[in-house]
Amino acid sequence: MKFLKNHPFAVEAFFESSLVLTFAVPKEQLQDFIPECLVLDTFEDKWAFIAVAMVQTTGLRPKGFPKFLGNNFFLIGYRIFVRYTNNAGKRLRGLYILKSETNKWKMQLLGNIFTRYKYTTTDINQSTEGNLQAISSKKSNFNIVTEQTASPVQIPEGSPFTGWKDARKFAGPLPHTFSYNKENGKVLIILGLRQNWKPEPVKVKSYEFEFLDKLNLQNVVLANAFEIKNIPYSWQKGKIEQWK
Repeated sequence: MKFLKNHPFAVEAFFESSLVLTFAVPKEQLQDFIPECLVLDTFEDKWAFIAVAMVQTTGLRPKGFPKFLGNNFFLIGYRIFVRYTNNAGKRLRGLYILKSETNKWKMQLLGNIFTRYKYTTTDINQSTEGNLQAISSKKSNFNIVTEQTASPVQIPEGSPFTGWKDARKFAGPLPHTFSYNKENGKVLIILGLRQNWKPEPVKVKSYEFEFLDKLNLQNVVLANAFEIKNIPYSWQKGKIEQWK
């Protein structure tokens, strides 16, 4: 039944909110985390990127199914920005999944049946105090605090980007998500479709992610942070092709 993991049908959902923090890492440090069929999506041929996405999702269901059959859940995804050249010679931008977490056991079960996104279940806590918003997990040991501000949000200190124009090019999610089966050399390509996608810069007060710390990366800097709200989203049925 392994074929079920190949995203065998189209899926649709609604993103109530999606907060994505993207971290820049010297490219040499991320190379070993991606399969041989992919290359890192870099900036200035120096920086590669790993993103942490925190998404409140409602109505996730096979495309065309009624909304009451959908699932509501919170998702945390750890992904590397990559590129893949398909058999037609087209260079695709996308993401490679390192790990996915959710606050619903049902989503972990279904996610691991129909995808290769490596779901586990964790706790999610969200709170607001004044103009500060926090998302945290005791089990996964992460904490992020953002601040709403009337002033223009500045690029994070130390970011390789000097302006939001370049920073937006690395604001996930990207169009494609890739998985690779090393045993048979096949690549799974999933195309995401979105509407009204206007990511807004977010001011990050503090953050901590145990998962990133355990990767033992050096010279990691927060490159950008964006949030979008109220976005219809869908994924096409997965496509498989042989690499080389």
